[in-house]
Amino acid sequence: MRGQIVKGIAGFYFVKSGETIYRCKARGLFKKHGMKPAVGDSVMFNEPVGEDEGLITEILPRKNSFIRPPLSNVDRMVVVTAAARPDPVLQVIDKLLLTAEQAGTDPVICINKCDLATGPEGDEKVSATIEELKKIYAGIYPVVCTSKEDDESLEELKDLMRGRTTALAGPSGTGKSTILNRLLEGEHMETGRISDKSLRGRHTTRHVELFSLDEEGSGIFDTPGFTSFDLPRIEAADIGRCFPEIEELAPGCRYDDCMHMAEPDCAVKEALDEGRIHRSRYDSYCAFVKEAQSQKQY
Repeated sequence: MRGQIVKGIAGFYFVKSGETIYRCKARGLFKKHGMKPAVGDSVMFNEPVGEDEGLITEILPRKNSFIRPPLSNVDRMVVVTAAARPDPVLQVIDKLLLTAEQAGTDPVICINKCDLATGPEGDEKVSATIEELKKIYAGIYPVVCTSKEDDESLEELKDLMRGRTTALAGPSGTGKSTILNRLLEGEHMETGRISDKSLRGRHTTRHVELFSLDEEGSGIFDTPGFTSFDLPRIEAADIGRCFPEIEELAPGCRYDDCMHMAEPDCAVKEALDEGRIHRSRYDSYCAFVKEAQSQKQY
């Protein structure tokens, strides 16, 4: 039988085939070959007999896969950042975007908790943060501003997910579980209270799970919250291809292998000086290049 892994807990994989979910184990052969099933995998499995578990016999080819969190076949990544509480960290956002680009997913920026900038107690600083995030990213990726009371923005996010399998990613406390609950129209995930001291959320998601979003084949992963995200193994020379604004300008550089850092006649640095590339994005690019070069040395 063919199905899709929708949840994995304690060595068991829950495989959905049709309208039925089967509890399965994986063949030892996968471990021998350094493979491990992941949520999102399309698999072949033997149907359980009686109360026995089914057996996953084959992992079908993947579009992409991630190690942390362990999931596969992601079409779109929604990078969730809070407008405040906690404050957005641009390099974390850019690292998630780099990961999404390298895996061949279509990224979206979701600025959540935008209600903190409106109403009688609206914070001008939060409003300025939202505008700055839009200024940095709106010309590169779709940007959606959401809040717990705004149904219109939620529909906009749903439209971007339609017909795709989507992963929510972002630091703890940004409201991913709350967004997921609203998308699924139910309290499917526990939400965590924000610590008054740290203004960071507690990790409330303990395993990766894939939910069906609608009858059009849309699916959505829930993933553990991140306070950090390891830079994927990537050659320093390939990082520019994961920054759309840099990739677009690179053909205008004097050297084909320009790294856009110390070389003369660099179209990217020229655009930076003219304000056509945002300084924070360029700083993230340089930091990731140096990190990749450092990883290669070891």
